[in-house]
Amino acid sequence: MHADFQPCAYIMASARYGTLYTGVTSHLIQRICQHRDGSFDGFTKRYGVKTLVWFELAGTMYGAITREKQIKNWQRKWKIALIEAANPDWRDLAEELGLPPLGG
Repeated sequence: MHADFQPCAYIMASARYGTLYTGVTSHLIQRICQHRDGSFDGFTKRYGVKTLVWFELAGTMYGAITREKQIKNWQRKWKIALIEAANPDWRDLAEELGLPPLGG
């Protein structure tokens, strides 16, 4: 397995209580950078969803995809509760992973 390969499900937000996006990746830092710089056309680019507010590592891609699908089927209030249980201030967790602050 490649050293950078780490399956995870994640939630990005446009702002606190803003637009949410649930995704899955095997390289979280790279994916966050893609969301931030707009290299993905589509939902996150259109709605300015650039802040990592929650993520969960998984042992396999199958596990990460299963978790992503589960969360995508949740009601919005459940997703907000999940975020706030781990990140009540809606901090940009990407900064804790070594990325610079948004806009900085």
